[in-house]
Amino acid sequence: MTDVADLRRRTAELLAAHPPAATERLDFLRARFDAGLAWVHFPEGLGGLDAPRSLQAVVDAELAAAGAPDNDPGRIGIGLGMAAPTLLRFGTDEQKRRLLRPLWTGEEVWCQLFSEPGAGSDLAALATRAVRDGGDGGDGAGSGGDWIVDGQKVWTSSAHLARWAILIARTDPGLPKHRGISYFICDMTDPGVEVRPLRQITGEAEFNEVFLTGVRIPDSRRLGAVGEGWKVAQTTLMNERVAIGGSRIPREGGMIGVAAADWRARPELRTHDLHQRLLTLWVEAEAARLTGERLRQQLSQGQPGPEGSGMKLAFARLAQEISGWEVEFLAEDGLTYDDWTMRRPDGVDFTGREAGYRYLRAKGNSIEGGTSEVLLNIVAERVLGLPPEPRTDKDVAWKDLPR
Repeated sequence: MTDVADLRRRTAELLAAHPPAATERLDFLRARFDAGLAWVHFPEGLGGLDAPRSLQAVVDAELAAAGAPDNDPGRIGIGLGMAAPTLLRFGTDEQKRRLLRPLWTGEEVWCQLFSEPGAGSDLAALATRAVRDGGDGGDGAGSGGDWIVDGQKVWTSSAHLARWAILIARTDPGLPKHRGISYFICDMTDPGVEVRPLRQITGEAEFNEVFLTGVRIPDSRRLGAVGEGWKVAQTTLMNERVAIGGSRIPREGGMIGVAAADWRARPELRTHDLHQRLLTLWVEAEAARLTGERLRQQLSQGQPGPEGSGMKLAFARLAQEISGWEVEFLAEDGLTYDDWTMRRPDGVDFTGREAGYRYLRAKGNSIEGGTSEVLLNIVAERVLGLPPEPRTDKDVAWKDLPR
C-alpha cells in the first residue's frame, strides 16, 4: 500500500536520478510519468501507483519545493481534465499505453469536438455523421474497418494546437437523439480536418471552428461500444465541469484575489457600496473554494458526479460578478485594454491580464463547459431530485426531428 512516506521516498529518488537543474524539462516529465508520480491514482505503468488520489498533493509539494518543472497544465487542460479520465475508464490497453504519456507530458495537445452549430446546449441535435466503411471484427460489437466522418464542430479550444481530439458523432440516425451516438479519437493531422479561427469579443481567437470532410477514423480509435457514445461523453463532461469549476486555488486566490488587491491599492476609489459588494463576493468566493475542496475529497473516492455542475455554475457567476465589480471600481482605468490584435493564444490567463480582458472573457464562462441553463437542469434533477422537464421528443428518432 503506497503511503506518504513511500511517495516521498519515490519522489526523492526521482529528484536524485534526474536533478531538475541539470535535466531537460521533457526528460524530467517523462521520468516522472514512468515513476508513477504523474497521476498517483492511475494504474501502475500509466503514470500512477494505484494510490489514493488525495496523495497527489504530497508529490506536487515535494517537486515544487525542489524547483521541478510542471507540465504547463493551462496549455493541456483539455487533455488532463477531460481526455485522460475518459481514456482511463473506456480506453483499450493499447490506447492507454500509446496516448496517456505524451498527453501528460504535453508532447501531444488535445481538443474536444463536441459542440456544433444548432446542436443545442445539450447536444441533442448533434448532426456530425460517422458512417462505417467496411470491416467487421466478428466479435459481436461490430468492430473493424474505418468510419468516415463528416460535419462541423464549433467553440473548439486549442484545435489550432491539437494533435488529438475527443469526438462524438451520430452513427445511427434512426435512434432517439441521445442514443445512436459513438465516441472516437480523431487525429487532427488527418486529411479532411480543417481548423478555422473564431475571433472573440476579447479580440483573440482562442476558440475555433473545425470542419470534418470525409475524415477516416479507424475503428480501433473508438471509445466504448458503438451507439453508446453519450454514456462515454458523460464521463468527459462531468470531468470537464470539475476541471473548470473545481480547480484548487489558495485562499483569496484567483479573480477575487485580484479584486482585493485593487481595493487595497486604490483607496481613493473606494465607496461604501463597492465595499459591501466586495465583502459579499469575497465570502461567496471563499465558500465556493471550500466547496471545491470538499468535492475534490469526494473525487478521491470515485468518479465525479453532478456536484461538479454546481461548482461550474458558481465559478461562472462569480467570475462575471467579480470582473464586473472590478471594472466599475477602477472607473476609466477599468475600460483600458492592452491589445486588440488578432492572435491565437495557448490558453486563458484570468489573473495575468488587465480588468478589461477579465470582464470580456468572463462572459464566456456561462457558455463553455455546458451552459448555465443546462447545468441548472442537471442540479435540479440529479442533485435536488426535482422532476425533469417534459420531453415530448424523448423517444422520437433523430432523423424524424424537425430541423
